[in-house]
Amino acid sequence: AAMLRETIRVFARVKPLGRRQQAGIYSVDEDEKSLSSLEIIVPRDLADGFINNKRESYEFKFQKIFDQEAKQDVVFDNLAKPVAERVLAGYNGTIFAYGQTGSGKTFTITGGAERYSDRGIIPRTLSYIFDYLQKDSSKVYTAHVSYLEIYNECGYDLLDPRHEASRLEDLPKVTIMEDPDQNIHLKNLSLHQATSEEEALNLLFLGDTNRMIAETPMNQASTRSHCIFTIHISSKEPGSATLRRSKLHLVDLAGSERVAKTGVGGHLLTEAKYINLSLHYLEQVIIALAEKNRSHIPYRNSMMTSVLRDSLGGNCMTTMIATLSIDKRNIDESISTCRFAQRVALIRNEAVLNDEVDPRLMIIQLKKEIQELKDELALVTGKQRMSELSQEELLQLDELIETFLEDNDPDSTLDVGADMRKIKYCFIRFKQLLNQSKISDKNLHLEHFSEEEDTKKEAEEKLEELKKLKELLHQRNNEINILVNMIKKEKRKAQHALFQLNAASAGSTVLEQSPSRNLSERWSPSDYSSLKETIDFRPSFHRLPFLCRQTGGNMSLGCQEAFEVFKQDHADSITIEDHKELLKRRW
Repeated sequence: AAMLRETIRVFARVKPLGRRQQAGIYSVDEDEKSLSSLEIIVPRDLADGFINNKRESYEFKFQKIFDQEAKQDVVFDNLAKPVAERVLAGYNGTIFAYGQTGSGKTFTITGGAERYSDRGIIPRTLSYIFDYLQKDSSKVYTAHVSYLEIYNECGYDLLDPRHEASRLEDLPKVTIMEDPDQNIHLKNLSLHQATSEEEALNLLFLGDTNRMIAETPMNQASTRSHCIFTIHISSKEPGSATLRRSKLHLVDLAGSERVAKTGVGGHLLTEAKYINLSLHYLEQVIIALAEKNRSHIPYRNSMMTSVLRDSLGGNCMTTMIATLSIDKRNIDESISTCRFAQRVALIRNEAVLNDEVDPRLMIIQLKKEIQELKDELALVTGKQRMSELSQEELLQLDELIETFLEDNDPDSTLDVGADMRKIKYCFIRFKQLLNQSKISDKNLHLEHFSEEEDTKKEAEEKLEELKKLKELLHQRNNEINILVNMIKKEKRKAQHALFQLNAASAGSTVLEQSPSRNLSERWSPSDYSSLKETIDFRPSFHRLPFLCRQTGGNMSLGCQEAFEVFKQDHADSITIEDHKELLKRRW
């Protein structure tokens, strides 16, 4: 987009003197080639009773200075017309008037009501714009109008139909909304379409009747609020999808003056404080913009600076007119206004063409383009293509894919022709098949995992059973060892008792017995039965052959000992031994 870089253009206008006003001394130096110069002389008035050490003269540079005799049409042609032309070309524009109360701001911006020739910048701009729109048939134009009033730092819609019937406090306030791109949007501010100059002027006059005005010592009908009249223009060439938007802000600021000088109190004093505060914030923004390497600009401090963000150092062509009332009483205020104007002149703006694409027109264009491409394709391929593949075509593609996947040849190819619909379908089908194989692999893995889990569980159960059997075997061995020890003990007791008995009855004959004969052989059945009454072992010994069989003949040491004792102590053991001897002889 084309960009225009330029500083804010600053003009000055000197108001004609009133009947009772004493003229201040100033001079205007007009130079066609360079900027105009305004010199204001401050008289040394010794009649005040003190010595005045202030500077005597102040000089200020302006784009052009409109002296007391300047007519409204001259002001429009030099100041507003260039801005209106840029707005019609697609750039944003702003014109604002700044000056003390009674210096002619409203007269310059809106105009006087007495004569048609007294029309101000707004009516003349509207007339110029609508005249241009009607003459230019190469584009389709629409124009909308909004009128915002900022009174005591609150925004109100001057074109709200409820204005006449309602009190100001009851009206919905205009609020500022900021989008992610830091563009300002105003909520509760209505946009009214104007198809002609007459409709736009009616809206202007309606807004003007709703403005806050009051009589002050400086002015009979002083505007006590800042007003921003905005013309929104959109244009597009027939058949084009590009929409060009631009807006022109025409700003009438409330009077800047010292509260002490106005001599107001109460309600008017509150208004004056708010006016001065918002103008102070405006000045802060302008000082910040004029400074180099300043990162933060305090736009958000007041509503007016937020609304005029683009106009001050942004995407806008901005022009300022400083209105001056150079009579003796207001010399210092005039100098203050000129100083402010010099700071504003340092601000550089960058205006760009506001082109955007109309989505509805773009859709129509794209649909047309698609149809043309389809027709072209049908000519090349010889058949009309639908947006969707037919059922028959889909089945053919499935068969081709299946054949391609089953073919083990690494050089095999899948040829579906130069048809993006078929290529896309193949990719979708491949994706589906891949996902299905992934799912089946996952299920198989889960089954295998569950089988492993079952086998592991079974093995753990068997190990547990084996452990229990080992513990039982160990317990039985312990029992047998305890019983063997008890038998040995009882046997020793019995032998000892028998030995004493034999010794008492036979005396020394015991020593003559053959050492090879075991004491147990001389036990009588009655001895054994008495021993058996003492402790009955047989229930335990009846299990021994069974245990022997269970262990496959590998009896533990305790078991073998117990078996030997049983054999020796059995009632028929002597008979068995005799039979064994007899058999050996016969062999």
